[in-house]
Amino acid sequence: MTATLRLAISQSHTLSTPALTLAALEHTVQHAKSQSIDLLLFPEAYLGGYPRTATFGCAIGVRDPAGRDQFLRYFKDAVDLGDTPEGAGQAWVDRSLEVPKDGGVRGDGTREELERIAKESGVFLVVGVVERCAGTLYCAVLYICPRVGCVGKRRKVMPTATERLIWGQGQPASLRAVTTTIKGVKLTLAAAICWENYMPLLRQSLYSQNVNLYLAPTADGRETWSVLMRAIAMEGRCFVMSANQCLRESDLPDWITGKAGAAEGKVNGPGTQRPARLRRKSTIECEDGNEIALPVPKESVAAIEEESEWTNGTPTPARLRRKSTITEDGNEIVLPSPRSSTFQSTIQEQGQTKAKEEEFVSRGGSCMISPLGEVLVGPLWDDDNALIVHDVDFDDCLRGRLDLDVGGSYSRNDSFKLTVEGLDLSPPP
Repeated sequence: MTATLRLAISQSHTLSTPALTLAALEHTVQHAKSQSIDLLLFPEAYLGGYPRTATFGCAIGVRDPAGRDQFLRYFKDAVDLGDTPEGAGQAWVDRSLEVPKDGGVRGDGTREELERIAKESGVFLVVGVVERCAGTLYCAVLYICPRVGCVGKRRKVMPTATERLIWGQGQPASLRAVTTTIKGVKLTLAAAICWENYMPLLRQSLYSQNVNLYLAPTADGRETWSVLMRAIAMEGRCFVMSANQCLRESDLPDWITGKAGAAEGKVNGPGTQRPARLRRKSTIECEDGNEIALPVPKESVAAIEEESEWTNGTPTPARLRRKSTITEDGNEIVLPSPRSSTFQSTIQEQGQTKAKEEEFVSRGGSCMISPLGEVLVGPLWDDDNALIVHDVDFDDCLRGRLDLDVGGSYSRNDSFKLTVEGLDLSPPP
């Protein structure tokens, strides 16, 4: 029996509202279905958004009230999955938590909507989200099976640098791998989010569970990231998929850029303006009496390039292939149709035209790696609407275990011990 499955990565970015992003996700999943994709990975914080360049008005010893308004906007854009602050784990998966007395669902319905999308498409989804619970935000990953719905959820245990200002620390117990069978192929999959992949003991906690599909949704768009992904694939003898958002400054939400009307989802065209960059202007007094300069939007900004294509008399960015539309608040939003790219061992030819690097605040870099550390696809740069597809043979994971199994005998677990609070490190059944 063949052990080959078709895997895909969506290199896309969060849109201006949660409803639009969820609609774009469904659009991408339907496109994946048309290509017979079995499993699809979305980037870190795809639902809810990664607040790149946002300061939230904070410096050491001082908080700007405008930054609290930014956090309010960001908090309301996060999704409520009906979990508990301490993380209910299997009770959340099994829906055994108390439900509202009116008979509704726990949370805001996002879980149920994602389960519907997976069921109707037949595609196993792994989605990065920003989850709100009580008064805290968590960076999380959802595993959604098309047959049974959500089979797991984990929260980032160690937000990186300034992320700690806005995201809480997740529970190590949520690092439990999940299993599924697709077309007769048994998968044991788990996700390490962004710089959690630089934590050796966290990686080992996943290897110990005999993971054969290692997922790394990220916000790291540096060229060094793919080097780490290759090392992890070879170390764990597993397939590695890493997805990053690719977006331009004009794709950032209005509460970051200060650009009026961005939240309405209007499409840029000739004569429209770029979002305002930040410059130092106003000052406030901090707790020790010193004066701190704060960033505020510029009042004048440069015009966007006029390269565009016209659809029904409306200018749209040339880099997107527009197909379907949705509406919200009376405005028509044109959704991009993902450009599918199937690679064997190399990425696009170097001679292919690329947008200037400075136009992007995140250049992407999504990639897929084999259990022997070979690059199957990527890293893909400067494409903000790509669906990366590759067929993989999971027997390659077993072939790689001939000489290295860091979750088994090669780990010398008779001599070296790793324990994680609340986490069973044995391979799941």
